[in-house]
Amino acid sequence: MAEAKQGDTVRVHYTGTLASGEVFDSSRERDPLEFQLGAGMVVPGFDAAVNGMSEGETVRRTIPAAEAYGPRRDDLTVKVERERVPENVQLEIGGRLQIQTPDGRVAAVTVTEITDDSVHLDANHPLAGKDLTFEIELVEVKAA
Repeated sequence: MAEAKQGDTVRVHYTGTLASGEVFDSSRERDPLEFQLGAGMVVPGFDAAVNGMSEGETVRRTIPAAEAYGPRRDDLTVKVERERVPENVQLEIGGRLQIQTPDGRVAAVTVTEITDDSVHLDANHPLAGKDLTFEIELVEVKAA
């Protein structure tokens, strides 16, 4: 059986869970995830977990936050005056919005608090600061 190595394109099925056991994502009800090992297409810890696996093998790995979406950063949260939010934008706690940063980039943010005067936005990835456990099945290896 083929063993996955850097530069190979692989197809995997996975189920990702949090420490609580909550499933945050799974490929089981769709096509396997396809990516190139070492190309930065997935979080570093996931890439490392697949590297060296053989076709048909299944592993369970816990990836520390530092090797997943990184730590939560307070500097990625902002309080915006409510009047600066366009009236046509529906606000709800946990809702995701896209905003334009001062340098012109687009960023995805989560609404974390709404008051009469302000809206609190968080640009951290929703899984930042969390250790992630994956059950990974290597379905196919396409050698580089």
